[in-house]
Amino acid sequence: QVQLAESGGGLVQAGESLRLSCAASGSPGSKFRPNHMGWYRQAPGKQRELVATILNGGSTNYADSVKGRFTISRDYAKNTVYLQMNNLKPEDTAVYYCNLNILNIILRGEYWGQGTQVTVSS
Repeated sequence: QVQLAESGGGLVQAGESLRLSCAASGSPGSKFRPNHMGWYRQAPGKQRELVATILNGGSTNYADSVKGRFTISRDYAKNTVYLQMNNLKPEDTAVYYCNLNILNIILRGEYWGQGTQVTVSS
């Protein structure tokens, strides 16, 4: 069983920053590597959309709407992915979900966190 625990969401004003964290855990001895990790978001009335991903080798990809403002990073040893969000805008308001895509044959599959609310006021 793989679990993802997200933290760091909240209510901020436009122009401020937040840092989201997502840590993967599981049964003793679980191996999560190799894997890709990422963040998605879903605003009210809209479909879930990609925000940023970081591949097993470290390369990153961002949605055009967040390029230059958001930075995704990871700590392999802690099985944790981060999303540093700067210069937040009201349109960034959404529930943010962590995604873990495990590539080894034992735990292969996609796993999702429960979501953390980010609200940006104007």
